[in-house]
Amino acid sequence: MTVKSRHVALASQAMITTATGRSCGYGTLPAPTAQPTGATLPYSVLYEMGVESSGPAFGDMHADARVVVQVTSAAASPEMASAHADTVRAGFLGRIGNRWAYEITPGSCVVIDRDLDADDGMSSAGSVYSYVQRFALTVTTVG
Repeated sequence: MTVKSRHVALASQAMITTATGRSCGYGTLPAPTAQPTGATLPYSVLYEMGVESSGPAFGDMHADARVVVQVTSAAASPEMASAHADTVRAGFLGRIGNRWAYEITPGSCVVIDRDLDADDGMSSAGSVYSYVQRFALTVTTVG
């Protein structure tokens, strides 16, 4: 069984929504009807940035992969963008004891490690501020 990066990305998207309490779009801004907050700022947009083998070949039953996702936090002010990015980062990297504060459960895979791959910081376009971060998830398949 191979690691499906889309499943990891969708599970990450669900985790971001739970951790932030705000909508997260997949490759585009959230739809106005997206739960819980639609396209109201702040929101996140998640992009798949690729998958690479990090262990045995993908045909192996116990294949490992490194999946990278980019999260752009969009907000109406620099402070709001930074605060939202902090919440996203805490969702990915926060721990309670020896467990992740927010689980990422991509179906038949298990996320065994998470890292901040890049933090590109803030930029603005008109009256919208964005903060870009990339996270690397080490994933292994089960059964």
